[in-house]
Amino acid sequence: MTKIAFITGATAGIGEACAKKMAKVGYDLIISGRREENLIRLKEEILKEHQCNIYKLVLDVRQQEEVFEKINSLPEEWKKIDLLVNNAGLAVGVSAIQDGIVDDWERMIDTNIKGLLYITRAVSPLMIERKQGHIINVTSIAGKEVYPGGNVYCATKHAADALTKGMRIDMLPHNIKVSSVAPGMVETEFSIVRFKGNKDKADQVYNGFTPLYAEDIAETVEFIATRPAHVNINDILIMPTAQASARDVVRN
Repeated sequence: MTKIAFITGATAGIGEACAKKMAKVGYDLIISGRREENLIRLKEEILKEHQCNIYKLVLDVRQQEEVFEKINSLPEEWKKIDLLVNNAGLAVGVSAIQDGIVDDWERMIDTNIKGLLYITRAVSPLMIERKQGHIINVTSIAGKEVYPGGNVYCATKHAADALTKGMRIDMLPHNIKVSSVAPGMVETEFSIVRFKGNKDKADQVYNGFTPLYAEDIAETVEFIATRPAHVNINDILIMPTAQASARDVVRN
C-alpha cells in the first residue's frame, strides 16, 4: 500500500524539494501552502515525472480554525498520513530586540511555533489511530545557537527543537517516530522573506561560499523517513562545508 506524505510549506524551497523527493521514492502527497498557483505548478511538475496521487491543500498554518477544518475535512483515504513534514516557517527582519518590529515577531511566532503545533495537533491523532507514523520537523541551526539579530527567530526555532523532543516522548507509546533536521544556511526564499523582498541583501547572505540547497535538505528528510521500522533518527544538524556555526562562515 502506497504511503502518504503531508508536507507543509510546499510552495517553494525545502518543502517543494521534499515533495519532489518523496514522490520519487513512491509516496502519495498532500502538498500544502498559502500560494495556490505554486501548488498547482508543483503538482503539474511532479506528475510529469512520477506516477503518484497528489492532494492540493491551500492552507495557512497560522490560522487555527482553517487548519483543523481543512485537515478534518480530508477525504478518508487521505487521512491515512504516514509522514508529516512540518516545514512551514520563516524569519522576518534582523532588528536588535530593542528595535524589534512586533508584527515581525508575531509572524514568526504564529508560523514557526503555533503553526507547527496546529498542524501536529490535527495530524497526530490520525497517526495514533493507526498506531504508525513519522513526524519530521524542519528546525534550524538557529534552534541550537543564537546570533545577532536573530533573537525572536532563534527563540522560535529553539521552541521547535524543544517541541520535537516533547513530541517524541508523547508519541513513544503510540509507535510514532519523531525527528528533526536542522539546516545551516540554505539558499531558498528564506533570506528574501527575512529582508522583506530586498534581493540584493538576500543575495549577500550567500556570497563567497557554497550554501546548502533545498535538495540537500530533501535528501536528508528522505534518509530519515526511509530508515527501517526499528530505527529513528532523532536529530540531524546539517551545515554547508564552509559554515562551522551560526556565525562562522568562510567566504572567498
